[in-house]
Amino acid sequence: MWSAQDVARDQVRRQASGLEVAAVTENVAEAGARERETAEQLRRGGSFSEFQTDPERLAAIWAAKHVEWRRVRDVMVQAGWGAYEPERDTEGSTWAQDREDRRGGALAARAAFEARWREEADELWLSAAPGRLIRAVADRAGLVPAQVLAQLAERVVVSEDGTVSVPPFMPSR
Repeated sequence: MWSAQDVARDQVRRQASGLEVAAVTENVAEAGARERETAEQLRRGGSFSEFQTDPERLAAIWAAKHVEWRRVRDVMVQAGWGAYEPERDTEGSTWAQDREDRRGGALAARAAFEARWREEADELWLSAAPGRLIRAVADRAGLVPAQVLAQLAERVVVSEDGTVSVPPFMPSR
C-alpha cells in the first residue's frame, strides 16, 4: 500500500527528530552507501539476506531514504535549525498528514468491507420470490431480512406428523 517514498519519508521523519545537522549528514552518507549497495546487489541478482526482502523494493526504499535525508539536511541548513523538528518541516508535515489521511481512509474502507462481509455471512440465500417477500416485510417493519427470518424461526410449530406452520404474527423490533 505504501510507496517506497512513503516508507522513506515516514522512517526518516521519525529517525531525524531531534538530530543535529552533523548527525543528519552522517545519515545522508549512510543512505547513499546503502543505495549504492542495494542497487549493485539488484544488478547482480540474488537475495539481500535470509529474510528474502524483495530486492527491487529494498533498493527503491534506500534510494528514497537517500533523497529524503538530503532534503531534511537541506531544510535544516537553509532554515538554520540546530536540530530537526518534524512539526516545523512544512513539506514533511504535509506528507505526513497526507499519509495519515490515506491510512485512515484505508482503515475505514477495511472496516466497511468487514461489516458488509459480516452482514452477508449472516444472510440466508433465498430464491428470488421468497427473498423479495422477506425483504418487503423487513422494510415495512424497519428490520433487516435476517431479523424477520429469526422471528419466523422462533414461531415455527412442528406437528406430530412433521407438518410445519407459523401462526400469524406482526414482525417487531
